[in-house]
Amino acid sequence: MPLPSKTFIIAELSANHNNNFDLAVKTIESIAKTGADAVKVQTYRPESLTINVVNDFFQQSKSGLWKGYTPWKLFEEASMPYEWQPILKKVAEDNGLIFFSSPFDLEGVDFLAKLDCPIYKVASPEINDLPLIKHIAKQGKPIIISTGMASLSDIEAAINSCYALGNHDISLLKCTSEYPAPYEKANLLTIPNMKTTFGVRVGVSDHTLGCTIPIAAIALGATIIEKHYILDRSLGGPDSTFSMQPEEFKKMVEEIRNTELALGQIDYELQKDKVGQRRSLFFTKNMEIGEILTECNVRSVRGNGLIEPKEFSNILGKPLTKVVKKGDPVSWYDL
Repeated sequence: MPLPSKTFIIAELSANHNNNFDLAVKTIESIAKTGADAVKVQTYRPESLTINVVNDFFQQSKSGLWKGYTPWKLFEEASMPYEWQPILKKVAEDNGLIFFSSPFDLEGVDFLAKLDCPIYKVASPEINDLPLIKHIAKQGKPIIISTGMASLSDIEAAINSCYALGNHDISLLKCTSEYPAPYEKANLLTIPNMKTTFGVRVGVSDHTLGCTIPIAAIALGATIIEKHYILDRSLGGPDSTFSMQPEEFKKMVEEIRNTELALGQIDYELQKDKVGQRRSLFFTKNMEIGEILTECNVRSVRGNGLIEPKEFSNILGKPLTKVVKKGDPVSWYDL
């Protein structure tokens, strides 16, 4: 399925199901009421991302949002059971949403292929896993690649891997891989440069609080917005603090749609209903035949007259050929 021509708005469920199937269902039903286009989940088991060992490479986080978690513990808590996903896909589609996922290993890709997943997302840390990206590309579906942990060469290699397998439906997301992310690291001017450099659809995966970044991104040419979604931040969980609640997400969707309307199209055409508000030349006194036009009896004012102000110097010093009244527009036929 091709992505829609309007801004594609994705609600990221991520870990905000809190290992509760009913909560996952309620969250998807809530997302459908916000005007979002899609819900995205993540398809992995802990072993898809890490190893169950504690050493210098896989130790507990000492700071930040996930302080005290080992990678294994974090992904074990955050992962979504595979058996939920076919049911949640139907829930989403019954509510008018596109359901898709980020796989993190080849097994996850194959699982999603059996679900007829319509879109695949490559998460930022996986952008250098070219075997994974190639396996995704072979599915022949649109691919959205997040670039939060990518160099220019990483992005080029990922795109070329897809192209080499005949998959050209690629989108890139500008992303700041911090949770929550600070505004000063958004660097949204990268968006138009990405479009020019790679010739693909570009969007933003945003981890800031609020909707400032999505709105600014749309104004710079983004056509995909991804934000984490939670029913209530008080539910807690690994991603809760930087996730949007329903009313916040709904407001963001409304602002995005308003921004789309405001962007419109390139247009230099003069609006006909505004012509009367532009300046033109008018007589400021009653005048008789033979009187000379000067700066004292002709003025540039707003009004739907006959001669534009640029002709002012060309009419000065000319005699009138007819009687005029104060408030009449200056006409070449008067001179």
